[in-house]
Amino acid sequence: MTMTETMTTTTPNGLPVSVLDLVGMRAGESAGSAIARSVDLAQHVEALGYTRFWLAEHHSIQGLACSATPVLIGHVAGATSTIRVGSGGVMLPNHAPLVVAEQFGTLEALYPGRIDLGLGRAPGGDFATMRALRRDLHQAGDDFPTLLEELRTYLGPPHPGQAVKAIPGQGSNVPITLLGSSGFSAQLAATLGLPFAFAAHFAPEYLHAAARLYRERFRPSNVLRKPYLMVAVQIIAADTDAEARRLFTTPQQRFLRLIRNQPVELLPPVDSMDHLWHDSERAAVQSKLGAAIVGSTATVKAGVEKIVSETAADELIVVTDTYEPADRLRSYERLAAVANGLTVVA
Repeated sequence: MTMTETMTTTTPNGLPVSVLDLVGMRAGESAGSAIARSVDLAQHVEALGYTRFWLAEHHSIQGLACSATPVLIGHVAGATSTIRVGSGGVMLPNHAPLVVAEQFGTLEALYPGRIDLGLGRAPGGDFATMRALRRDLHQAGDDFPTLLEELRTYLGPPHPGQAVKAIPGQGSNVPITLLGSSGFSAQLAATLGLPFAFAAHFAPEYLHAAARLYRERFRPSNVLRKPYLMVAVQIIAADTDAEARRLFTTPQQRFLRLIRNQPVELLPPVDSMDHLWHDSERAAVQSKLGAAIVGSTATVKAGVEKIVSETAADELIVVTDTYEPADRLRSYERLAAVANGLTVVA
């Protein structure tokens, strides 16, 4: 399967929707329990026709069990059969490109045609964690294009005289998507003719500018003939707007604790956030979650139509964190019904 075919495989007349999972943990919960919940979610959305299930990379953040992303990808892929599984994303400056190529080349060998490699250039943790991950390396975000080119060399066909090869990995052509929350990766993806995924689930203020930049500067390549834009967005769908807003206080509390440098375990929803945050904290959380679509099925449908219309998104990759797993499953069920009912112009 070529990249172009991979990126456009959808149900007829529907908007492709996918999942981005951070493997959130409850307070006192084991990592194994949280991972089992993610596997259950992947199996559930696979049955609903979701396109892909991506796992994030975060390090040294109490409450998230997604540090060993390739290991999780293999585990989820082994527990599913059709849904694409990948990274959302591997933070390339943290890793030697050869190691990433070997890991994903191995995953592709195990699960042919089902593995995605989403790449970001952020560290996925604080400076101390970054140093612990990278040891003596002195790479920074500015090195991302060079690291990307090295990685693509290991995943593509071998070159004459190439001294080091990724085995497995060489010639696997694992599909690469660039992730970003600003214009840097949007422009790089456009220049290289690669798919681009924008992180509107935590950086909504740059969404429209990055989407426009990507489409305006896109150059066709042997990977893609035309732009392919994915938008990552927080969505919670429930029976009513009020119930969805109450469930939404769980991710609101996570972001509040994040800006306070506190553990970010999943917390039960509350009736009101007013007693939990100060005005400045409320403004900070609301700015991070400004693109979130929260409400009844009808409200979510209107929100999805709006973001797709404004950005010309080809696919949504959705973050849904609720305290009760059943609420998350039902939200993804409602979203699947909404997405399947939308008409998408090729």
